[in-house]
Amino acid sequence: MQDSPTALLPPDLLSFLRCPTPQAWVEAALVNQEVLLIDHAQCEKKAASTAMSLMYRYVDRPLLLTKMSQLAREELLHFEQVVKLMESRGIVYRHLSASRYAEGLRRHLRGEDPLRLVDLLIVGALIEARSCERFACLIPRLDTELAKFYRSLVKSEGRHYEDYLMLARLVAEEAGDEAVEARIAFLADCEARLIEAPDGDFRFHSGVPEAA
Repeated sequence: MQDSPTALLPPDLLSFLRCPTPQAWVEAALVNQEVLLIDHAQCEKKAASTAMSLMYRYVDRPLLLTKMSQLAREELLHFEQVVKLMESRGIVYRHLSASRYAEGLRRHLRGEDPLRLVDLLIVGALIEARSCERFACLIPRLDTELAKFYRSLVKSEGRHYEDYLMLARLVAEEAGDEAVEARIAFLADCEARLIEAPDGDFRFHSGVPEAA
């Protein structure tokens, strides 16, 4: 019996995201698995880089430093695992242009800390939650090896989403930002629009393929 995305994911993650991944994206992923894996590797590398950047910028936040250090190590391990999987399948790692997704979220960041940090952490939570949800969407449709690998990532990516969201709420509380839940809702709505909009380039976080 095939797993459904809802069965694999915690209810709070599903409610955090304002929309499910469109089926057209899933179908495009199945016929573009080489691009999927290459961009997945780039996403893992970028996630580690983002965590390291937060560690360098916010050195006065011990909990953030601990969580981001753990996250960076895990993301780099995932990167190594994706590259190894690609190598076993004869897929050459090459440069791909970035999708519009992350930049589309980051354009809404507020300009000054600590509110900018709150937004960065919410965006991090959205990216990790969407990654987790897309792994779950793909698992029932993939070959055994790749499905097993993606299943192993669901738990860690879900934990990353929880850590980012917890840190966002903590920083907001310390800053006296009483509108943090409204901010989370706003950025989640922005994320959903990016996921549901037509997209000319297939990537791990792209929207609906224009050809669909």
